[in-house]
Amino acid sequence: MEILVTNDDGIHAAGLRALAGALRPLGNVTVIAPDREQSAASHALTLHRPLRIKKVEDGILSVDGTPTDCVLLGVHGFMKSRKPDLVVSGINHGPNMGNDTSYSGTVAAAVEGTFLGIPSVAVSLATWNEADFEPAGVVAHDLVRTFLQHGVRPGMCISVNIPPIPRAAMKGVRVTRLGKRVFRDVIVEKTDPRGKLYYWIGGEDPTWEADELSDFNAVNDGYVSVTPLLLELTDYKAIVEMESWGLKLAGTT
Repeated sequence: MEILVTNDDGIHAAGLRALAGALRPLGNVTVIAPDREQSAASHALTLHRPLRIKKVEDGILSVDGTPTDCVLLGVHGFMKSRKPDLVVSGINHGPNMGNDTSYSGTVAAAVEGTFLGIPSVAVSLATWNEADFEPAGVVAHDLVRTFLQHGVRPGMCISVNIPPIPRAAMKGVRVTRLGKRVFRDVIVEKTDPRGKLYYWIGGEDPTWEADELSDFNAVNDGYVSVTPLLLELTDYKAIVEMESWGLKLAGTT
């Protein structure tokens, strides 16, 4: 079993070390991760400059690029002779739930593995505070082992969010759907010492719509959230509807 591990918090992140260590009993782990934090990089690729790779130690490489770069380099470069059987991204320091999955570099790395036909898992610890990643590592090991036992299919993508509590306090696992964030004061306007305006994307901590089946509710209730992600974006219902609109270009029949 060849496992490619990456993240978006960077090669020195505690969550990455915890994840790699937790997965080593399941197979041969290769770590290829960004050389610095790439949070909210989403699915960005580096196309306009060369990428630099640095060997940190045996089986551990850092890349001066995005999480998606790391997966591509792993699959088509450093592991092309032993293609990964599984891609696992994390453990992210912070939740990746609901709408946030679209921005997440952690989830994007798993999505890239999925696009390449490899079963992929994104793992996040749902707190921004200082954290102990060991319990999350234990959960990641147990879940990944279970996924493998059940035969995760090629192209399957799973997002896992773990509550920041001791392992013994976790109530179990819920299979969930993505929740919906409620945004407030997303843009913060400030003035610099020279009187010029500048802006922060941020503001108040978001809240969530109440939904018993969502990832947010599961984590908030002390459960590990497991959300299978469907990457087919086509709206097939809309296709049927729009075909009845009679769409055409001017001058055509």
